[in-house]
Amino acid sequence: MQALSLTPQPLTAEAFAAFGDVIEARSDTVININQGTSQRFHDLARVDVAFGEGYPLVNIFRASPYPEPLTLSMMEKHPLGSQLFMPLQQHAYLVAVAQTSDQVSAGDITVFSANGNQGVNFQPGTWHHPLLVLIQQDFLVVDRGGKGDNLVEQGLDQSVLISLG
Repeated sequence: MQALSLTPQPLTAEAFAAFGDVIEARSDTVININQGTSQRFHDLARVDVAFGEGYPLVNIFRASPYPEPLTLSMMEKHPLGSQLFMPLQQHAYLVAVAQTSDQVSAGDITVFSANGNQGVNFQPGTWHHPLLVLIQQDFLVVDRGGKGDNLVEQGLDQSVLISLG
């Protein structure tokens, strides 16, 4: 079977809303704090890790690029909690997602291009591909710790080729 070809679209809060939150410094969220010496970009994501006896984990992930051509053959989801990724080196990267469902197929996937100043927070149960970086970089990750199976992986019914243009 021939691979499904997808072209990344720009990551925006509106386009990503069905999958979670886009984390970025937006003027509509800014609050001046600390006697005016700092700006707080407020309430950028809803971290949801409380299912069962869940608790927040703060991690750093070091991601390396997949070999080219960039082809997806699986997706994963975390049904018990959200998962937040914020790039630390500010390099552009890709985000492949599909809406929450029991199963995911290649035709359900949308690919976004993040500009390197944007992070993402996946809602619980959102299908996503592991980190898709174009150059090695680190991410601050807020994830769920605790009891329960919080990882579901599934192979795709058709491979997905990401067209980088």
